[in-house]
Amino acid sequence: MAPKERKSKPATKKTNKTKEEIMSEPRHNMVAYLDPEGKLDAYKEITQWLRESQINKAITFSTPVNKLNVNVSPDILNYILELRDDANAPDSILIMCTRGCLLKIKCTDDIFARQINKAKLRLQYKFLLHVLIQCISKSRAGYDMAGNDHIGLMVALVLN
Repeated sequence: MAPKERKSKPATKKTNKTKEEIMSEPRHNMVAYLDPEGKLDAYKEITQWLRESQINKAITFSTPVNKLNVNVSPDILNYILELRDDANAPDSILIMCTRGCLLKIKCTDDIFARQINKAKLRLQYKFLLHVLIQCISKSRAGYDMAGNDHIGLMVALVLN
C-alpha cells in the first residue's frame, strides 16, 4: 500500500505590520457584551454590576488606534476612560488579600499558583475575569488563564 498523503497546514504568514495595524486587529480593543436586553438570566447580576461600575466605559467603548504619538499617564487614562480613580489610591493588592478574596469567592483552583484558570471560578466571577482579560488586557492569546495582574484587578473591583 502506498502511504497516505498528509495534508499540511499552511504556513503562517509573517508580515511586517506596524504597531497601529497590530493594535487595530479584531482581537484587540474588544468591547464587552453586557446583555442590555437582560435575556441571559444567569448573567443578569454581573452585567448590571458592570454597567454601573467604574470600568464601564473602559470595557464598552472601542477606541480607534491612529498614528498619533500619545504620552499615556495614569491621569490621562483615568480621564479618558472615566475611571473615577483616586490618584492617591494604592496601585496593587496585597497577595494575602488576593488569596483571601479568591477563597471567599470559592475559587477551586490553586490560589498559590501564578495563574488562575477562570473555569475554576463561579459563573459571575468567571464572566468578570473573562471581560477583564478580553477588554482590558495586553494578552493576544490564552484567554483561559489569568495572571496576577488580572486577578489583582478583579479583586480590586470586587472589594471596592
